Amino acid sequence: MLVDGNSLTYRAFFALPTDMATASGQVTNAVFGFTSMLVNLIRDHRPDRVVVAFDRPEPTFRHKQVETYKAQRDETPDILVQQMGLVRELVTAFGMGMVEVVGFEADDVLATLATQARDRGEQAWVVTGDRDAYQLVEDPHVAVLYTHTRGVSELKAYDQAAVRERTGVDPSDYVIYAALRGDPSDNLPGVPGVGEKKAAKLVNDYGDLDGIYAHASRADTQAGREPDCRRGPGSVQRLHDGPGARRAGGSTRRFWPARGGPGCPRPDVRLPGVLRFAASSTARRHRGAGRRAHRSTRHACG
Repeated sequence: MLVDGNSLTYRAFFALPTDMATASGQVTNAVFGFTSMLVNLIRDHRPDRVVVAFDRPEPTFRHKQVETYKAQRDETPDILVQQMGLVRELVTAFGMGMVEVVGFEADDVLATLATQARDRGEQAWVVTGDRDAYQLVEDPHVAVLYTHTRGVSELKAYDQAAVRERTGVDPSDYVIYAALRGDPSDNLPGVPGVGEKKAAKLVNDYGDLDGIYAHASRADTQAGREPDCRRGPGSVQRLHDGPGARRAGGSTRRFWPARGGPGCPRPDVRLPGVLRFAASSTARRHRGAGRRAHRSTRHACG
């Protein structure tokens, strides 16, 4: 099981009240919510191994490709930032693998590990609230557990058929579909006038971006942008002619291998103790032991 630590922690934070705190004033809503999520996931799916990936604070290669990538997002609340270290300690207390790679997002790390599991003939569950993970789905080896709502009280499992039912395209075509549609949450523009349904139709009719470019005029007609001399070229034709055409071609939200990721140690799940850790004001006492356990986990991962 491969868990997007940032995605689940954010959802836990916004799902639970911020008046959950220790006697010393440390807010613990995200820590407690994240713990509950892991408990439910382990109880319901009984994974052999678990790895939790986290984002790094440094810019990634996507920020270098597109300077405005995620630029519209608000600053992370301080009371959430203060809990991220505790969430990492929690993962260590579980005995799970934890990995983060400079220059890459947690998504890329999970994609690397999911692909490695597939190549070994193993099954991997990717747990995330990011729909870009749909591109990883590949029967029978890689499936996504997607959190549709805040928290993980409702998880939906996505295999290839479920992805196609949800998006209208196969997982292997999801990157092109997402590039056409755009992603406002990441501040990534799509093709003007092309939403989810139109993007799916273009992908299914023409395959990849080269096929769409080759049939730009006809594609604009299908996208509801009939070219005429008064309005100028349609939206897909403008994408074809514009200097940013290739950059919008999906590379920004395609997952790339994050080299050097560790293996997946088996979880040591002592649920009552971990739950007490998440809610207890004595969490600081565990930090020394947590660091020692983390060093052991890193050594085991290689």
